[in-house]
Amino acid sequence: MDPDTAPAGVTVYRGVDDLVAAVGDELGPTEWLPMEQARVDAFADATEDHQWIHVDPSRAAESPYGATIAHGFLTLSLLPHFMSSLRRFDGVRMGINYGLDKVRFPAAVPTGSRIRGRMSMDNVEPLPDNGVQLTTTVTIEVEGADKPACVATLLSRYYFHADTQTSEGQP
Repeated sequence: MDPDTAPAGVTVYRGVDDLVAAVGDELGPTEWLPMEQARVDAFADATEDHQWIHVDPSRAAESPYGATIAHGFLTLSLLPHFMSSLRRFDGVRMGINYGLDKVRFPAAVPTGSRIRGRMSMDNVEPLPDNGVQLTTTVTIEVEGADKPACVATLLSRYYFHADTQTSEGQP
């Protein structure tokens, strides 16, 4: 992908300075993503979590939700999809998930609904070897719901190529 172009709605960060300047920024929302039963079933198969509320539409129709619902961890696993729809890093030689500080699932995601993501850039800490630890809060919303489906504070580490701008303003 050309480093000077990005899809509409995608913010491009070209180095540590860009990330430091972005602390406090809100990104999003993304496009809506349908939560289809096939996705829920595939996740159930992958994780061996076949609880009826996720995979039995007949029984789940009688539940308080009126339908099957997505696994909370399925919703959480979509964070990379939503984040990559909102931001891109140029000059990164490696990025890793470092952990999660806090994850909550305030509302269920019924199958047949649509979800989208938004995020805030909360903190940037310098690391050795031209790296940073980035703290972001990602919120996944359900179309028409009063509460979000998931709110997660994510810690990620990114290591930039040596010729990428550093927080000291030097390559």
